Amino acid sequence: MFEGTATSADGTAIAYTAWGEGEPIIIIDGATAYRATTPENAQAAELLADEFQVVNYDRRGRGQSGDTAPYAVEREIEDLAAIIEQACGGRPATVFGWSSGGHLALNAADGGVRMERVAVFEPPVVVDRSRAPFPDDYVERLEAALAAGRPGDAVELFMTAAVGLPPETVAGMRESDMWPGLEAIAHTISYDGRNLKDTVFGKPLRADLWNRIEIPVLVMHGIDTWPFLATGAEAVAELLPTAALKPVPGENHSTTPEVLAAALREFIKEGA
Repeated sequence: MFEGTATSADGTAIAYTAWGEGEPIIIIDGATAYRATTPENAQAAELLADEFQVVNYDRRGRGQSGDTAPYAVEREIEDLAAIIEQACGGRPATVFGWSSGGHLALNAADGGVRMERVAVFEPPVVVDRSRAPFPDDYVERLEAALAAGRPGDAVELFMTAAVGLPPETVAGMRESDMWPGLEAIAHTISYDGRNLKDTVFGKPLRADLWNRIEIPVLVMHGIDTWPFLATGAEAVAELLPTAALKPVPGENHSTTPEVLAAALREFIKEGA
């Protein structure tokens, strides 16, 4: 295992951990997550390190990575490009994204970042009324709360409007030991919101969304996940001509390191 730092195009330091020495796999976390909060990434990496170099990094503004204002989705795409170039030696990688990290992976592939293939797990896409769509002004409300010095309100909006928790549950969470940690990275929730673009408003995906992606894409969802996440995964797979849909064991927007490692290994070997 190796701990390192890549320097993005705007000078931001992006901290990462790498395991193994083979063909690169890069893991991107979803909203509010980073290396210290996702031990399952390290567990999956250890299972894959016999054949692959697995890199998990803290997205900007989280964990040990820096942040540079103003934010734009393009900056996070540059962060990923820096990881590929500096942590993976410029070799084309398989890029895997959890949840909204999958949107970042797809946005980067669409934006021309050189990679071999993309895999995503349950990108939070809302294409019908199987759940309430996100508010049309979701990102604007997040950023207004942050600008007013109310990070807790931004986290609460994320937990209710995005995650779908009842307000009374979130009220209890605000009194818990975990809340200060969430407030500390509340500004990054709007980063994920911007990466989601217009995929969460209860409408069919635009035909031109990600239409420059020509590499293989694997879209996974848990067999026992929330129905809207399965529907969203199906919509993404149907949209992309190079995509394959793969239901895997999992529930509650998650799967195990063993399942993830096996799915990624199979996906890479199928295209070898």
